[in-house]
Amino acid sequence: MNDIRRTILWVIFGFSLVLLWDKWQVHNGKKATFFPAPAVATAPAPETGKAPGDASVPSAATAATAGAGEVPGGAAAPEAAPRQNVTISTDVLRLTFDSQGGTLRHAELLKYADSAHKDKPVVLFDESVHRVYLGQSGLIGGGFPTHKTTMTALPGARELKDGEDQMELRFESPDMGGVKLVKIWTLKRGAYDIGVRHEVVNTGTTAVNPQLYLQLVRDGNKPEGEESTMYSTFTGPAVYTDEKKYQKVEFKDIENGKASVEKSSSGGYVAMVQHYFASAWLLAEGVQRENFLRKVDSNLYAVGMITPVGTIEPGQSKSVEARLFAGPQIEKRLEALAPGLELVKDYGWLTILAKPLYWLLDKLHGFLGNWGWSIVALVLLLKIAFYWLNAKAYSSMAKMKAINPRIMEMRERLKDKPQQMQQEMMRIYREEKVNPMGGCLPIIIQIPVFIALYWVLLSSVEIRNAPWIGWITDLSAKDPLFILPVLMTLSSLLQTALNPAPPDPMQAKMMWIMPLVFSVMFFFFPAGLVLYWLTNNILSIAQQWIINTRMGVPPQFNLPNFGKTKPAK
Repeated sequence: MNDIRRTILWVIFGFSLVLLWDKWQVHNGKKATFFPAPAVATAPAPETGKAPGDASVPSAATAATAGAGEVPGGAAAPEAAPRQNVTISTDVLRLTFDSQGGTLRHAELLKYADSAHKDKPVVLFDESVHRVYLGQSGLIGGGFPTHKTTMTALPGARELKDGEDQMELRFESPDMGGVKLVKIWTLKRGAYDIGVRHEVVNTGTTAVNPQLYLQLVRDGNKPEGEESTMYSTFTGPAVYTDEKKYQKVEFKDIENGKASVEKSSSGGYVAMVQHYFASAWLLAEGVQRENFLRKVDSNLYAVGMITPVGTIEPGQSKSVEARLFAGPQIEKRLEALAPGLELVKDYGWLTILAKPLYWLLDKLHGFLGNWGWSIVALVLLLKIAFYWLNAKAYSSMAKMKAINPRIMEMRERLKDKPQQMQQEMMRIYREEKVNPMGGCLPIIIQIPVFIALYWVLLSSVEIRNAPWIGWITDLSAKDPLFILPVLMTLSSLLQTALNPAPPDPMQAKMMWIMPLVFSVMFFFFPAGLVLYWLTNNILSIAQQWIINTRMGVPPQFNLPNFGKTKPAK
């Protein structure tokens, strides 16, 4: 039994060292030693007259990928008007549109500061040498206007003034294939969802039956600065349908042709997700659409959907309403926009636990007004909720601690007779009514809850740039003075000292080494996560101290002995 446990501990310890070394290499700007990420190309600078990220859109029937740079439907984009950028702004967004296709090519979130440059806002959509991230739409089915068609931006307001609640930006295409496309972007005060109405006018002499595509095109690189962190969050496309619910897709799966999502649906959305922020194309529920994923070019990927506009007779027009969300992952806002959109805030397989924990954390913040103290209060409530489970664990540890001298004496006496030693140990446990696993099981039950809380704190954009006290001005960034990680390390070592020392000397050493090893990671973790773990440690130590005292087992510190055990005389 001891050999098995020792082996398991060594395996865990060895694997942890591998992961830590690998992350340390990445943190220092070097190539990962054990798990190198595939090389990703930097987005090329845009060529004259051609936008990088010009994804070709398949026909609804074949869903075949057209060549990079090819215009859907095979029609060449006319150069009726010079290409230009149009910038408009509201109280929360500053957007830049490309008149080629009326494409959203740059989006700044004015209420959120960039992590690296606090004086600048977060940039979500972008088209530069460092990032390609675009919101495109157009028509297919007969040489109609696409996202490569040069359109005309009509005159109008470019800034939402005080007292105004919304503003519009209109783009009109030239006639192509007997069709003119009018794209109307509607921005509202305080909103991150942008209305996009596509008016399709039949200017020809025969009926037409176009289809509208909506797509998000992005490079496969992680957001700037995330490569240097000791943790990883999902970056990539996602598709939500009523049938298969939320499906996130890795860029490498698209690259390898392994991406699979529900193709046809009458509800849902397509999205691009990254840490804290997301974008998504939304159509009204009940509107039939076909979802698609594809690699566009070297390190460029697209996710989108195609919906029929319907037959349009000569001289008639039809319109399709859509919305483009581009903003922070705030659950209440996302839930109000579309069913399942809040799932872009990814808690993984522990969503069922994480969502109520976030709800409680949000309520505490509404009462306390500080995210740091809200984290402390939430951990306190969890410790109260699990008080009796923890009491059982610490009671079992106290009993183990009481009989530990007897166990150590027996091990020394029978060290040359391992089988008899094992039998004698089990006899002592039976006589004293001690379960050696009694201190572990109650703690194991709580692990999923605390992992879920970890993901809540890691994923919540509200904690980004949120101060706590004094030197902690951003709970989503590492402690600049490393005070919290040091305190967390000391509390972990104090917990180990209060626990009964394992009879096996090797296990005893491991119990001291592992807290030190894992504490290294916390020096680079967000301060909010370290605060939550430190609070949990302090409350656990207090409870353990009280229970030991009540059971007549005075708290004592089992200090480590890393020297060689001297043979008995």
